[in-house]
Amino acid sequence: MSVELKLRDRFERGLAAPICLTWELTYACNLACTHCLSSSGRRDPRELTTDEAVTLIDEIAAMQIFYINIGGGEPMMRSDFFTLVDYAVNKHVGVKFSTNGTRIDALAARRLAASDYLDIQVSIDGVDAATNDVVRGKGSYASARRAMDHLRDANFGPFKISVVMTRDNVGQLDDFESLASDYGAQLRLTRLRPSGRGVDVWDQLHPTRQQNRDLYQWLLARPHILTGDSFFHLSALGDPLEGLNLCGAGRVVCLIDPVGNVYACPFVIHDEFLAGNVRDAGFAAVWRDSELFRSLREPGSAGACASCGSFDACRGGCMAAKFFTGLELTDPDPECVFGHGETALEVKRLSIRPTSSPDHSRRTPVFLGSK
Repeated sequence: MSVELKLRDRFERGLAAPICLTWELTYACNLACTHCLSSSGRRDPRELTTDEAVTLIDEIAAMQIFYINIGGGEPMMRSDFFTLVDYAVNKHVGVKFSTNGTRIDALAARRLAASDYLDIQVSIDGVDAATNDVVRGKGSYASARRAMDHLRDANFGPFKISVVMTRDNVGQLDDFESLASDYGAQLRLTRLRPSGRGVDVWDQLHPTRQQNRDLYQWLLARPHILTGDSFFHLSALGDPLEGLNLCGAGRVVCLIDPVGNVYACPFVIHDEFLAGNVRDAGFAAVWRDSELFRSLREPGSAGACASCGSFDACRGGCMAAKFFTGLELTDPDPECVFGHGETALEVKRLSIRPTSSPDHSRRTPVFLGSK
């Protein structure tokens, strides 16, 4: 058995602490991206206080979690954002945070550049405003590029450019790579999931089967491109992509939302995948004792994929992509490279699909000024 398979077998059974903990600091956001996985926009008044957040960071440090991935919403909209980041860094907890860039001016960029153990992902979904702003809102591309300029000018270092792959931007892969190179940045590609508001646009935006095949070949030739195991379902096409190539939900990753709810992964914010709340007994107890997490760590059934010779490569695909398109967790991934998921969706023909439990979407669109 290869080292990779041994690691995957161990990780499937869960670890004493997650490798990566995603923490949505707030649902507040000044954008209204059509594919937002957490349906962000309006702040939830019940979100964790500064003191509660500090206590959570202490627990994260005690569990020796490698790093936390802070998101939202737009995390920089919390007035205590820098307080929490500085506290985590001082506790030697690595911080990676995702931002739309609208709050990164020259001063903020210099402050961020002065911090250790900090990684930044600036989100764009097109190499031009025409492609990006349809998804992320008018003016959002210009704002993201200004943030990148400020980070470069502040000598932040190799920040990341994070891109959600859609059928409208897959053709821009080489241009995304060039853009990252121009900034001395790293390119990180992630999969579009039908989570949050994404459930309403997934049919129109998810890459076609041929585009996914092209994406697989492009990634296979570029192992330096970061994906965070977003595309392990594509490994059924042949050689595995870089990474563990498995669903880590409740095994090596999970999500804490702004009010302290713990979900199996960032893409399944739904009551069916709610494991507990940190306000009740702390995060460690949820991670260790949750019945949901225990069930996810048990060997899973191959289900409808049992007869497919590629099951060991793709492991049946993404749990969230199945759930929010109305498929069973034992069904093939809706973007199965062999078309089995498309067949399953045709058979079900659901007119109503599950939606994320909390919806904090803004009631009116947001337009960013040009400053």
